[in-house]
Amino acid sequence: MIFYFCTMNYKQLVEQIKLKKSFLCIGLDTDIEKIPKHLLDLEDPIFEFNKQIIDATKDLCVAYKPNIAFYESM
Repeated sequence: MIFYFCTMNYKQLVEQIKLKKSFLCIGLDTDIEKIPKHLLDLEDPIFEFNKQIIDATKDLCVAYKPNIAFYESM
């Protein structure tokens, strides 16, 4: 699994908050046992699950926070 981290500075964060009228930050705390079964057949089900969350919320959310503890064990 490969993660791409994008950082933003304070000004960019404030711009996103104003643009989206939101302070929403979504934690990506992916537990393999809670991923929908239809995704488990894919090459990287965790990546696809997180991607679908991001795709569904990108217009509302200003930041995403992967919980590293969930991924360290893998």
